[in-house]
Amino acid sequence: MKITVCIGSSCHLKGSRQVVTGLQYLIAQNNLADLVELGGTFCMGKCQDGVCVTVDEKFFSVSPDTVEEFFKEQVLTRL
Repeated sequence: MKITVCIGSSCHLKGSRQVVTGLQYLIAQNNLADLVELGGTFCMGKCQDGVCVTVDEKFFSVSPDTVEEFFKEQVLTRL
């Protein structure tokens, strides 16, 4: 599984650093380093809501407050 987080300026202002940190922690906590590849990219062109995140190319809007819920619903359920 590949998770990509936008680290462009708009998403950075919305908390992309905290989203990345949260995902890194959750991946490690669940021992998923061998199954989940976490990467970053610049603008994905969907800056309207929260931080742009893709899971295997499907778009999601995540915030630092929703990263744990996102991980449970969109990552753990797909593995």
